[in-house]
Amino acid sequence: MDELKGDCANCFGLCCVALPFAKSADFAATKDAGTPCRNLLADHRCGIHDSLRSKGYAGCTVYDCFGAGQKVSQTTFAGVDWRTAGRQQMFAVFPLVRQLHELLWYLAEAQRLDPHDDLAEAYTEVEQHTVAAPEDVLALDVAEIRAKVNVLLLRTSERLRTSAKSYRGADLIGARLRNKNLTAADFRGAYLIGADLANADLSRADMIGADLRGADLSGADLGTCLFLTQPQVNAARGDARTKLPAALSRPAHWLSRPARRR
Repeated sequence: MDELKGDCANCFGLCCVALPFAKSADFAATKDAGTPCRNLLADHRCGIHDSLRSKGYAGCTVYDCFGAGQKVSQTTFAGVDWRTAGRQQMFAVFPLVRQLHELLWYLAEAQRLDPHDDLAEAYTEVEQHTVAAPEDVLALDVAEIRAKVNVLLLRTSERLRTSAKSYRGADLIGARLRNKNLTAADFRGAYLIGADLANADLSRADMIGADLRGADLSGADLGTCLFLTQPQVNAARGDARTKLPAALSRPAHWLSRPARRR
């Protein structure tokens, strides 16, 4: 799924320009949509990429365009820089294509887990939208597309999980779930901000939309989680013992964390 991974070298720094952010624990400054980040270099690279967290831009480290940046830069706008032309249209198209690419990632993952013709057909349909002309992308009802895809993803999840444990949409902020057997549980849309999931067994748990910001995944088994994304992992805390799906990377800031007492 390389085409669904961000390729900053072939992107015009769209996430650093098109999207807004507010000064907070995640961002050291406020930036309006359409305004270049003050750390963006002339070649569209980030000037503090290797020290984002220490410079107060942790929010950037948990963002993933799922390959939409290079798609919009090189395909939708044929390599024409936003500094040259099409600035407002490009900035409007980018977040829509990003949503579509996220759906493609989920569909690709669903096909890997449980291949079915309906998933392949849905993937092709969504992919066609991502290469449409800018005006056609802007006319899309992305919410409707997302709803259709969600039906397929939910069906896949239900086929793969054998547990009736459901925490869908639950408020589990700060919850103590360490050492729990949460195998095949449904955490779709759950709020797990700051939750203690250390050493928990999350095998085959459905994690679509789960908010894992600051959650402690030290020693947890997420190796066979369903639909766990890199941004979710990046937003959480873990260690060298945390088991992750093969397609996901262990965030660098996990390895720099001091060991916790057990």
